[in-house]
Amino acid sequence: MIPRRVAVIGAGAAGLAAARELRREGHRVVVFERGGSVGGTWVYTSAVESDPLGLDPARKIVHSSLYNSLRTNLPRESMGFLDYPFVSRHCRGDGDGDGGGEGDPRRFPGRREVLRYLEDFARDFDLYGLVRFWAEVGRVEREEDGRWAVRSRRVSGSDGGEESEVYDAVVVCSGHYTEPRVAEIPGIDAWPGKQMHSHNYRVPEPFVDQVVVIIGSSSSAHDISRDISSFAKEVHIASRSASDGTPSKLPGYGNVESAHEDGHVVFQDGSSVHVDVIMHCTGYRYHFPFLETNGIVNVDDNRVGPLYKHIFPPELAPCLSFIGILWKVIPFPMFELQSKWVAGVLSGRTALPTQAEMMEDVKAFYLQMEVAGWPKRYTHNFSKFQFEYNDWLAHECGYPPMEGWRKQMFVANMENRIARPESYRDEWNDDHLVAEADRDFQKKL
Repeated sequence: MIPRRVAVIGAGAAGLAAARELRREGHRVVVFERGGSVGGTWVYTSAVESDPLGLDPARKIVHSSLYNSLRTNLPRESMGFLDYPFVSRHCRGDGDGDGGGEGDPRRFPGRREVLRYLEDFARDFDLYGLVRFWAEVGRVEREEDGRWAVRSRRVSGSDGGEESEVYDAVVVCSGHYTEPRVAEIPGIDAWPGKQMHSHNYRVPEPFVDQVVVIIGSSSSAHDISRDISSFAKEVHIASRSASDGTPSKLPGYGNVESAHEDGHVVFQDGSSVHVDVIMHCTGYRYHFPFLETNGIVNVDDNRVGPLYKHIFPPELAPCLSFIGILWKVIPFPMFELQSKWVAGVLSGRTALPTQAEMMEDVKAFYLQMEVAGWPKRYTHNFSKFQFEYNDWLAHECGYPPMEGWRKQMFVANMENRIARPESYRDEWNDDHLVAEADRDFQKKL
């Protein structure tokens, strides 16, 4: 096996998983983190950007997209790393169940508990020493010898120094919850109200007595609509897909048709309402401003490609890889399996197909999407394929398939969310799976 010097971009869950697996495989790892702590998207800040839509390229970027009240939409048993259970031993303190204090024992915990879990993971596997905090990567570029030049700068302290180093490989773990996507609304330029993206939503109090239209149908749209419905005068959900079980203040009009200079927003069913705020809960764009590949890797309609198995660009494999591109998945265990595969490939323990074979695989996947009628922007939406994909990764790594209870729990949780949209986090019918998970955890602890 060949140990390599590897740069990991980002110290969120994906970056921490990558760092651990790379070091386990014998590689020398440096993790670049532009913030002052591990946790990535799980690090909350009350700060928001100067541009509420998050589109102005000159804005001061805030990387967190967390709102204060956020709770996971996955049970803790299923979302933890495969060999590091997210169990109640991570609740250290009052455990009053409100998501604050020093512990949150709820099965669907608040944001603080997830961050504590990641901090514990970094501490227990001695990863802090691998991380360079306040080090923002400005450019990653391949050199003539195939290695990668990584330029970074200090973003805290008085020195503001810049540094350039050469690495054998780069693993991009920078996340994809920073660059907002917004809906296109005819007439919006003349509409006098306020627009914002959920990226810049933190607390509900500013929406007192406001009429709000929320565009989107994902978890953030539903969570935020419920969060502000106790404060706002009216809340209306507008989305391309049906909205399940919305609160009484959420009529659900279907998609927005147009906006007008008199302040009204017209919906596709012909109805209209005078609106104060339009909030776009419309997702994010993949964005890698630091990465220079001479056009080999690009983002087209939110498709990052070409990527073999959503990780390796065939022409640059194995020395450039991406962890955590996929969405609508259970993220942490997938990050772990992707990282195991990357680490093994870099050491030579696991072989990749030829460049031509990898490209053919990518093209076959794109054709499969086209035949199925899936839009290009859904290339990395793996809600229907994640467990087959995870088990393929596990096989490539010589690792057991993902636990059956974890797969069943994901399905049971999805069904429960549909049946109990208001209370699924506190009422469920899969206690038999929780018991099975507990037995499995005892073997791992």
